Amino acid sequence: MAAMASTLPPERFALFLALRRGLPLGLGALALLAALVDHAHKGWWVLVSVGLVSTVWPTFSRGDAYLKVRASLVRWDAFWVRALRPFFRTLGREDEWILSFCGFHNAKVREALQGKKARKAMVLLPHCIQLARCKAPVIGDLAACYECHLCTIEDVLHATLEKRWEVRLTNRSHKAYREARAYRPDLIVAVSCTDRLLKGLVKVAETPAYVIPLGLPHGMCVDTTFDTGHLLAAMDALTEPKPRLAPVDSEASAS
Repeated sequence: MAAMASTLPPERFALFLALRRGLPLGLGALALLAALVDHAHKGWWVLVSVGLVSTVWPTFSRGDAYLKVRASLVRWDAFWVRALRPFFRTLGREDEWILSFCGFHNAKVREALQGKKARKAMVLLPHCIQLARCKAPVIGDLAACYECHLCTIEDVLHATLEKRWEVRLTNRSHKAYREARAYRPDLIVAVSCTDRLLKGLVKVAETPAYVIPLGLPHGMCVDTTFDTGHLLAAMDALTEPKPRLAPVDSEASAS
């Protein structure tokens, strides 16, 4: 089994936060300047400035206050991500920009769950972590893994059996969203490519989520990888451990 990390890595979100707060504040300042110059429309410029500045305030929320506004904040933050995405694509930093957004909300969720860990968590994994040539029917049953030591599914299987995780392995994003809504967890730990992480955070914004990016050594959706140690550390840090099942006494049950 792959080496497992004991602590969560630091989140990197300076890029997203600088623009998420800096742009509205900068535009708000320009609106105030316009109010000083354009006296005929002063009131409107002031309203625009106040509106822009008010969009920044929720980013300072923490703990339970963050969880209460999380759904609307994630959707509004995603607006900024999508608006600036073409710009970062031209710079060759599109994934960095999206992952910075993900890192910001990961950090917020980590902080909110420090005092009270999630009791009902779900792990969502993409089917592409299975080797393309592997025929094991793991989508229907993770335990169907052949345990050939060639992909990360075996590591997840062992952790699931030991820790009693609730895991869903899906081959379509909409199926993952449906599974999450049906199970109604109080935390989702999801692994996916950057584009799907952004989409998933918005689609299931009502549920706190901690997201982990995929590695794409062979391109999109083919033999992808991820840090299983990161997943284990996230589940250990953010969720309440489930009690171990007591072994069944075969002699007692027979009598």
